[in-house]
Amino acid sequence: MTEPKFKKIKSKAKMTEILADNFKELDEASRTGSKPIAWCTSVGPAELLLSMGFLVYYPENHGALLGSTRECLEYMPKAHAIGYSPDCCSYLASDVGAYLAGKTPLRKAYNMEGVPKPSVLVFNTNQCRDVEDWYRFYEREWGVPVIGIHTPRGIGDVDEQLIDYVAGQMENLVEPLEKISGNKFSAEKFSEVVGLSRRTTDLWWDVLSCATKVPSPITFFDGTVHMAPAVVLRGNAIANTYYEILLEELNGLVEHAVAAVDGERLRLYWDGMPIWGKLRDLSTFFLSQRTNVVASTYCNSWVFKAFDAADPFRSMARAYTELLICRSEEYKEKYMADVCKEFKCDGIIFHDARTCPNNSNNRYGMTERLFKERGIPTVVVNGDLNDLRCYSEEQSRLSLEAFIEQIGQGK
Repeated sequence: MTEPKFKKIKSKAKMTEILADNFKELDEASRTGSKPIAWCTSVGPAELLLSMGFLVYYPENHGALLGSTRECLEYMPKAHAIGYSPDCCSYLASDVGAYLAGKTPLRKAYNMEGVPKPSVLVFNTNQCRDVEDWYRFYEREWGVPVIGIHTPRGIGDVDEQLIDYVAGQMENLVEPLEKISGNKFSAEKFSEVVGLSRRTTDLWWDVLSCATKVPSPITFFDGTVHMAPAVVLRGNAIANTYYEILLEELNGLVEHAVAAVDGERLRLYWDGMPIWGKLRDLSTFFLSQRTNVVASTYCNSWVFKAFDAADPFRSMARAYTELLICRSEEYKEKYMADVCKEFKCDGIIFHDARTCPNNSNNRYGMTERLFKERGIPTVVVNGDLNDLRCYSEEQSRLSLEAFIEQIGQGK
């Protein structure tokens, strides 16, 4: 049997370059104090921070890097040893454990001395409570102030009263951020940054939407790589430059019907977190099955269509509150069904991540409802974002092979 071949996306070289520049700037600021640094949760108020002169660092990005390099397996026990449960977020345990060990993959990747030291830690609980607990650890270690936003969960309609509540919390961050940064808030600059983020989100959605084409020129696994600028560089013009380059390449692939998966036979949706330490193995598996995972909850999480430069506080509040992880079961179910229809998916893979219950949507009957009420077949893969002790290669492969065989009958 011929070994399946991965299709290279040439634009990745440019992405590698701009990410290296970003981390080089963070490292220099950390060493010299030339600019204030803010740690920010991945869907936190980054636009406000950027507009006030902070460089922004995302610890969840570090957690994913620890997972993909599998270094986390060495470090997580160090966090567990000081009282962090094996059931708490494995990003948190990986990052804290790496800190306790005095190690980071950023040294090898970007020649950094270590993680950049922040002037402030800024969270938004729209993802989970763990992000605040994570930052509280570093508050105790370094004496760095923690400020943030508390977003409700299980939201149905995102109404004006809720937006008032979240936007008000964002506005209350301005005064402490002025004191920490030494920079005055500029409404004009804030509006400009929100406008840049809106452009980023529109381009990122255009990239993801290339996978609505049959055959698709990209996979979910490509998305987990190329989403990096949307995560760590949104609000910066360079992110938009990159996505314009990537989109031009992908449109060319679409024009020539170049498939990311040769002989694409089935198309699937991935719900939940990536299994970072197994992305290559899973990608190879789906290639061998002529199956493309074309859409995901995870990659779509950095599409913020509510951003509006004309109303930055309220639109940012709406964008970060409409996030799928915050929403009700009814909303999530309809969302997934709609995306499956748009991307022509034959079924859904639910990743039940042991340490990330908020991103595991299979636990309250959704899989059964999707099949019974909407005719969408599903399968559950048990694992974790970083902790590979929760993942069985053999069991997952058997489940996925049976699922693909079942939905592939007649195709």
